[in-house]
Amino acid sequence: MLVALMGCTDSQTDFENEYLIRLGDRVVTVLDFNEAFEITKTAYPHNIRSDSEDLKEAKLRLLNQMIVETILLKRADELGIQVSEAEVQKAVAAIKNDYPEGVFEETLLEFAVSYKAWVDRLRIRLIMEKVVDQELRDQIVITPEEISRFYKDIYKAQNLDAADKDSKDINEAIIENLRRKKLEEAYQGWIKDLKAKYTIDINKVQWKRITGLENFSDQDLEG
Repeated sequence: MLVALMGCTDSQTDFENEYLIRLGDRVVTVLDFNEAFEITKTAYPHNIRSDSEDLKEAKLRLLNQMIVETILLKRADELGIQVSEAEVQKAVAAIKNDYPEGVFEETLLEFAVSYKAWVDRLRIRLIMEKVVDQELRDQIVITPEEISRFYKDIYKAQNLDAADKDSKDINEAIIENLRRKKLEEAYQGWIKDLKAKYTIDINKVQWKRITGLENFSDQDLEG
């Protein structure tokens, strides 16, 4: 019996260590995906069934997300972009501050998410943000005419009360909105070009084991 149990454990370990996404020397294992999905599930309702189509769609969305992550981490390697432990801890503290005391830890426990796995995912997000900022920030130019037009279109058209707001605060809010909009527009073309540049290897055998999807193809992948 002990031998049989050990065999099952070894088999499970071998499965989890299999690659799911591979780009050069960057690899996302089945275990990496499963841990990320446990974190992702915290945003889904509790009643999502293990065999539901919604669950499979959620896994497919995460696969596409992790493909983009792999590409951006590869780009970060090429650009020499990293995040320090101090930057990670600062981000951790900011997120925890949004929760009442003890609730953040309870949430991780509720969904059986390890703190280390959560921090690792946060670190990836911070690196990705740095890559996007470095690659696209010079493309984002905001003119005084755009600020004026945005003010007229948004504040005046929607009758928002700006009378008691400082003009500096209004300008900063407008600039931030315009910057975000332009960044989103520039990002779409940029990430499409990066996807065309790199060759991503998806382990379809392991993907089938994870999801039960029989007919997974490149058409299931975004852009």
